[in-house]
Amino acid sequence: MGQDVTSVTPSTAVGRFLTTEEVAARYRTSPTTISWWRRTKYGPKGIKVGRRVLYPQTEIERFERSLAEEQTEASA
Repeated sequence: MGQDVTSVTPSTAVGRFLTTEEVAARYRTSPTTISWWRRTKYGPKGIKVGRRVLYPQTEIERFERSLAEEQTEASA
């Protein structure tokens, strides 16, 4: 309860999903940090599948684009 959950669309249903551990490795941080990001509504949005949280590849890419845009705006 209270965790950030997004709906699965047909385009993400066929895509790759990453586990919390894989997302942590991608960002060179701990799974605990990824869980904290999810609770504070920062970072890529995950979907709850049973007891696990999975992250669609498209959501990872969306998050990374938003970070790049923020950095571009900050340096302008």
